[in-house]
Amino acid sequence: MKEIFNSHSTEETEQIARDFAARLDTGKPEFVAMLGDLGVGKTAFVRGVASVLASGARVKSPTFTVVNEYHGEKLPLYHFDVYRIEDEDDLYSVGFYDYIEKGVCIVEWSENILDSVPSGAYYVKIERSPLGENERIITIEA
Repeated sequence: MKEIFNSHSTEETEQIARDFAARLDTGKPEFVAMLGDLGVGKTAFVRGVASVLASGARVKSPTFTVVNEYHGEKLPLYHFDVYRIEDEDDLYSVGFYDYIEKGVCIVEWSENILDSVPSGAYYVKIERSPLGENERIITIEA
């Protein structure tokens, strides 16, 4: 499955994420690998997912904490930012592999840990569009 969306605003990015989240099987752990440059809207996408899976969560980027946890209705939602992760040892030290077995994980900067992304993951790539400053191309692939 590969879907491509055009987003014209942060609100549209969040809506695309809400629609995506509604399709996830939250009765089992899921993994969403986020790919994209700085400032393209990865955290906005996570906000949209969280609004469905962890209603009321106040999503902010876990840049310095590496992971934020939000309490979901069925499973916890773990929001990772692995921008500063340098190797497998760093992943172990933050408990990464324990988290991916317990809940829904959304990982920003997954391009830094591609060898550690579990099979069956979703890949969400957000890119700037040449059509305008706020335009984004969002590709979701299973």
